Amino acid sequence: MLVLGFPEYLPQAQRLAAALNVQLQEVFLHQFPDGESLLRLPVDLPEHIVICRSLNQPNDKLIELLLCAKTAREQGVKRLTLVAPYLCYMRQDIANQPGEAVSQRIIGKILADIFDDVITVDPHLHRISRLNQAIPIDNAISLTATEEIARFLQQKFSHAVLLGPDSESEQWVAAIAKEIGFDYSVAEKIRLGDTQVEMTLADHDFQHKTVVIIDDMASTGRTLARATTLLYAAGAVEVYAAITHPLFCGDAEAHILQSGVKEVWSTDSITHASASIHLHTLLAQAVRDIL
Repeated sequence: MLVLGFPEYLPQAQRLAAALNVQLQEVFLHQFPDGESLLRLPVDLPEHIVICRSLNQPNDKLIELLLCAKTAREQGVKRLTLVAPYLCYMRQDIANQPGEAVSQRIIGKILADIFDDVITVDPHLHRISRLNQAIPIDNAISLTATEEIARFLQQKFSHAVLLGPDSESEQWVAAIAKEIGFDYSVAEKIRLGDTQVEMTLADHDFQHKTVVIIDDMASTGRTLARATTLLYAAGAVEVYAAITHPLFCGDAEAHILQSGVKEVWSTDSITHASASIHLHTLLAQAVRDIL
């Protein structure tokens, strides 16, 4: 087995290769002035390749994955495993307007056609319960970062209140709270647009408490910022955030910090300065399990 890493995600690929005790080689990428990608793989590839690359900012990456997978097959690779800790295009699972593309189904089928295994972490699924409903292969594996986040928070705090900002986040915040014995609460949220949210805190005592907001992703940052404002109004003394996928689009990170969040911690599913929680042990075990 060999791990192939891409330039923007190389440290994570290196950690995965080390955890698997296998060699890492880097994919060569060059972008031409017109935006097309030139991709070159190492020669003499083994029969099993693990491609490690997260799929934030996905459009160029999807084309490059297609080039990578097809070239690897031409070189005799028999098994292609994609380790994509952040998996793109999972939110759009129905057509909300006539003629709208159901991107989850389309991208899922593309990945199923070129990979034998797809391993990801906490994908943003709405109306389906299993990843192989979106990516129709047997080894479409959805992991969760809750244990890694729980261990990290246990090292930071003797106790804190965990807050899930909406009903979707309850699955993660409840699991983390159970793992480390912290209290938790879940807010109610209504999204009015890409950058507009309304939120109501549940009836919980936040007075003089340290609170950690738990969410699977931070995109525009408006959900975290609104939750922080409400928590301070409810008497919280400090507010932190622990995020699985730090997308941080536009001014999201600045907006979160301006709201009063003391510190943001995220996993290294996406390369970002806040990525303090590493996923290589979790991912390596999943690769070993499929073998």
